[in-house]
Amino acid sequence: MQIRYEIYNGFPPEPTLQAIIHLHQRVFTGQTAGELLQEFEEVKNRNLLTVLAIHDLAVVGYKMGYQRKPGHFYSWLGCVSPDYRRQGIAGELMHQQHDWCRFNGFSAIRTHTRNQWRDMLILNIRSGFDIIGTIASANSHTTIVLEKRL
Repeated sequence: MQIRYEIYNGFPPEPTLQAIIHLHQRVFTGQTAGELLQEFEEVKNRNLLTVLAIHDLAVVGYKMGYQRKPGHFYSWLGCVSPDYRRQGIAGELMHQQHDWCRFNGFSAIRTHTRNQWRDMLILNIRSGFDIIGTIASANSHTTIVLEKRL
């Protein structure tokens, strides 16, 4: 199987952006397409990066992030289609994002995850992230804060 990776400074073209939203809603629950698009719009002017994994013209994975402050990047959203997991796609999306960050002068990457997404937590730790803290929320979810020096 041949997976192609594409990198966009900002948003990809509209049909591809809609495919990202559809994939995100398939993997995560709780947000409408409009709410997700609004979140995208709020960060588009913060050096937004979109990395895509594509198979047979379909978006099968994505990773988005943006500059949180000078020299620091926030790896924000991403997922891989359940049908394409355990093939190294998430790791390659991360690798491409980190290479782009190094090339563009970032010295650190931060991300958040939760215990329920253990595969992502393990991938982050194996990829050199350190757990630097947690955030407790009112809905009893604990968010794990990780950071990696580049």
